[in-house]
Amino acid sequence: MSQLYIYNTLTRKKELFTPLNPPFVGLYVCGPTVYGHAHIGHARPAITFDLLFRYLRHLDYKVRYVRNITDVGHLENDADSGDDKIGKKARLEQIEPMEVAQYYADSYHHDMELLNVLKPSIEPHASGHILEQQEMVSKILEKGFAYISNGSVYFDVAKYNKQHHYGKLSGRILDDLLTTTRELDGQEEKHNPFDFALWKKADPEHIMRWNSPWGEGFPGWHLECSTMSMKYLGEIFDIHGGGMDLLFPHHECEIAQSKIATGHDTVRYWIHNNLITINGQKMGKSLGNSILLSEIFSGNHPLLEQAYHPMTIRFFILQAHYRSTLDFSNEALQASEKGLNRLLKTVAQLDALPVSEQSTIDVTSWVKNCYDALNDDLNTPVMIAHLFDMARLINLVKESRESINAADLDILKRQMHLFLEDILGIKMEQAESGESELLPKVIQLVLDIRQEAKKNRNFELSDQIRNQLGGIGITVKDRKEGADWEIE
Repeated sequence: MSQLYIYNTLTRKKELFTPLNPPFVGLYVCGPTVYGHAHIGHARPAITFDLLFRYLRHLDYKVRYVRNITDVGHLENDADSGDDKIGKKARLEQIEPMEVAQYYADSYHHDMELLNVLKPSIEPHASGHILEQQEMVSKILEKGFAYISNGSVYFDVAKYNKQHHYGKLSGRILDDLLTTTRELDGQEEKHNPFDFALWKKADPEHIMRWNSPWGEGFPGWHLECSTMSMKYLGEIFDIHGGGMDLLFPHHECEIAQSKIATGHDTVRYWIHNNLITINGQKMGKSLGNSILLSEIFSGNHPLLEQAYHPMTIRFFILQAHYRSTLDFSNEALQASEKGLNRLLKTVAQLDALPVSEQSTIDVTSWVKNCYDALNDDLNTPVMIAHLFDMARLINLVKESRESINAADLDILKRQMHLFLEDILGIKMEQAESGESELLPKVIQLVLDIRQEAKKNRNFELSDQIRNQLGGIGITVKDRKEGADWEIE
């Protein structure tokens, strides 16, 4: 097995990844809440953990990847009061809540397919695991770390914090949180503001409700991930992932309730991807800058100058390290589109590369450098930089300024496709969104006419063709035999 180092949010350092029961790996990732269409923010965790899933499998691990669907228990403003988001939409549209959940789950899956995100091994729904969630609530009550209040059940954070550290994942201190938290309406049932709901009593108008030992109600949002992760991965599993926005309170609450229910920590590595901003601003509906994936693919949004291919979006996200903030802008997307098209155009020309007896290119070291980048906490920006370095060398081989032998060329072809397609997940046949299937043929026809003009020493026509192509954004680069071109 390759030596993969990943950053563990819990310990705040990179650690050598050592699965509990190799070669088996348990991976759990917080999936979507299905009450609306997926936006660009949903793409980042999906692509981040798709990359991890792909790479672990490439390293010959047998991965069980569980990604949940939240279709119950997620209240307005992620609090313990207010309307269930799916139930609210169901009332407005006068349909069943599960119709809402199914419609948006289908929409999410469609967007993920366009982004070439692999399906998880298991995709459990919160609504399908109500009994398991009730059993976990009962365990926590039996151990004295929860209390019943007006038909709801709350986790006693203060009691937990006396024996354990509530806040160890996010680095927060409960006493500091309590002194800086204002009282909110609807919190009278709680012993303190940071107690969180394990089970909520359903108001008369609440649609999604189940019978329980504490009365009709529904599970709290945090409970589902603890129950479903342990159901499918065991009481101790390898990796729990999600966006940085889930670090507190969601994952902090998961740690606390799981520890009390089982008597031990359940997750060995916590991994979090950072957020996407838009033109330097936090993304949000209230700011009017939340862009749906479908709008990006169609270009139908006032902040967009054009439509962007799903592979451009995937490449754009992978060009930044998953733990770095990523700023979304037209300029950044257009740069990603050009870079990806240039890279893929170079790879497509590998079959026509001239072969020499000797190589001046160190392909073996290049392969190692790519793997070293991936093994360094999935450092895709560095890996992609190595891909561009090789693309530059390939162009030099075409110009006879570098050389490559047949054996190295075979390795290069294999590894380029492996890195781009299998690990980064770029669909080669779909990625060149700036070029239709017909366009390359037309350009090549024009360049053949230009080459014929040069042979006939008609340099005026040759220069005119090159300049006019440049005027519409197509750069021509002459070489000893023929010419190369790219769209700028």
